[in-house]
Amino acid sequence: MKISARNRLKGKIVEVKKGATTAHVRIDIGGGSIVTASITNEAVDELGLAFGGDAYAVVKASDVMIAVD
Repeated sequence: MKISARNRLKGKIVEVKKGATTAHVRIDIGGGSIVTASITNEAVDELGLAFGGDAYAVVKASDVMIAVD
């Protein structure tokens, strides 16, 4: 599979926690950083996501905001 998004963070799945309709998937991308994504339970099943598996966190944002106090 190829994807146009450039913000791809490869890592290992460290947790998949399903709720009623939505799951939280935590991916360890190294250096002590964990990325968490909220996706549907159906997507978890279709992708075969499970603890210890390899996965990419793909970040696509149209805006970046900056704030100060």
